[in-house]
Amino acid sequence: MNQHHPSRRNAFKTVGGLSLGLAAASGGFFATSTSAQADTVSAAGLNVVESSENNPRMWYYRFETPEIGWNPAVNVLLPDGYRDDGRTYPVLYLLHGGGPGQDFISWDDAGIRDLSAGKPIIIVMPDGGPCGWYSNPVNTNVGPRNWETFHMEQLIPWIDANFRTHAESEGRAVSGFSMGGFGALKYTAKYFGHFASVSSHSGPASMRRDVGAVTHWANVTSAAVELGGGMVYGLPWDEARVSADNAVENIESYRGKRVFLAAGSSPDPINWHDLITEAQVLAGQREFRTALDDAGIAYEAHEPAGGHFIRPDLVQRDLDGMIERLRSAG
Repeated sequence: MNQHHPSRRNAFKTVGGLSLGLAAASGGFFATSTSAQADTVSAAGLNVVESSENNPRMWYYRFETPEIGWNPAVNVLLPDGYRDDGRTYPVLYLLHGGGPGQDFISWDDAGIRDLSAGKPIIIVMPDGGPCGWYSNPVNTNVGPRNWETFHMEQLIPWIDANFRTHAESEGRAVSGFSMGGFGALKYTAKYFGHFASVSSHSGPASMRRDVGAVTHWANVTSAAVELGGGMVYGLPWDEARVSADNAVENIESYRGKRVFLAAGSSPDPINWHDLITEAQVLAGQREFRTALDDAGIAYEAHEPAGGHFIRPDLVQRDLDGMIERLRSAG
């Protein structure tokens, strides 16, 4: 039994995505087992308010931060033997998908512990909001939801201060599923010196195609689920933000990096959400790949059968590829 699973997780065994989902999440916070960590180093405005390091691999922290109007959490999945081996490791920032019930536990539900067993890499899985889109929103009616600032300016420095990491771009990768795959591509586009490897598993790569379908979807879902009627990109759109976040408008940001892309090639025609979502993802990733080809930038791409879901075999292949690309543990 995973000691970091709140009881509400039993109702959300799917791994979510761009959908708002058919289920409704409970609004309360369920406490986890905790232990005070006197040696935790404060960094970049984060204050640890709850933590557990009892599990040999999965350590948990909850933070107080002025960037988020509630206390977000992170699971840190460690390599076997980390506590005692004294080695320094590369780090993967692994981002969850969108929708009610999706959070820092989602990738653990998807089996990341087993998929990463024996692999020499630290995996950081933070909260990103149910529909936060890994962004600082243009407006919010529920208090601060600055997920981009929390991740890029607070969490990364905190991880480097508290774990034995290669604190450089050659020691970091970012990956995610669905909304998290969008976040991985976006963070790489905007923060060139942070990551040497980027992966998007069924994540959108084009925000302006089809009259801006992905940007509209980000606005609608963030307004409905995350921001109390506020929007990530605003109406009218903040065009500068859209361009900064749009992978296909920032192709040079991916030069010299390992790029891994996956999108399902045969969405379920009976499931309207799966059909619409993965069809849009696939079209956007193909547009992105064409732009990479035109620029002479290498990538690895997969179009497996099926629709909008996490594929463990491709996650494992991706892990192996990023470990090969990143600075080795030592």
